[in-house]
Parts: sequence; C-alpha cells; structure tokens
Amino acid sequence: MPSLKSQIERAIGHYGSQAKLAEAMGCSQQLVSQLLKEEIGITAETAMKIDAATNGSVSKHDLRPDVFGPVPREASAA
Repeated sequence: MPSLKSQIERAIGHYGSQAKLAEAMGCSQQLVSQLLKEEIGITAETAMKIDAATNGSVSKHDLRPDVFGPVPREASAA
C-alpha cells in the first residue's frame, strides 16, 4: 500500500496545486501542506473529503483503513 505522503501527493496532483485541492476539500491550503509534511494525521473526516474531492482516486480506505476497512473488492478490481 502506498504511503500516506504519496497518497496526499496524488491528491494534490489530481488538482495541480495544494491550493486547488484545499478549495475542492473546503479547507485551508495550510491543512493540505501540514498533511503533506506529515505534521498532522489524517482524520476520518479529512479522508472522506479527499476521497470525494478526487472522485475516489485517492480512497478513504487507503487513507484510513483502520476506520473504513480495506478497499471493497468491486472498487479494487476496477
């Protein structure tokens, strides 16, 4: 499984910048920066926002498997 940092990098790449990802998530660019630098952990709420902002490209299941469980089989086969 990819590291959390690489998952955040993928989410940023989806939008092209931290600021655009933050806007899509409804949070500050500073929060995205802190996540990227691993200064703070990813909450379940943040994982859901990243999942929604990236249309599941960066899955809440990958970000917080302890909360959401593993990626469902149907999604992992796609």
